[in-house]
Amino acid sequence: MSCFSGDPNFCPECGSVLPVPGMRDTLRCPRCAFSLPVRELSGQEIRSTVIFNPVEQSSIVAEDNDSELKGPVIDRRCSRCNKEGMVYQTKQMRSADEGQTVFFTCIHCRYQEKEDS
Repeated sequence: MSCFSGDPNFCPECGSVLPVPGMRDTLRCPRCAFSLPVRELSGQEIRSTVIFNPVEQSSIVAEDNDSELKGPVIDRRCSRCNKEGMVYQTKQMRSADEGQTVFFTCIHCRYQEKEDS
């Protein structure tokens, strides 16, 4: 019984990305035992698009040498001003066997949030 469906790019059993069909007669999922005859994909067109952020938005350096606004800008909405764009930094604040802490700073209002991962 399949858990996933609808997109020929993904395995219907485990949801992993399927490899591009090659010269073999069957397409095999690299994660589970799912296989599919390549002839079943005949006539299907699979497209993918990669959209890159503009260079000026990919990272920001503050004019006043403020270290909290240095780093990559991500698409995260600020909970205070509701605008998109936050800079993040990660630090290991807890013991080594626990996740890191991620600090987010809004590039518009400089509101700071933290998230334990």
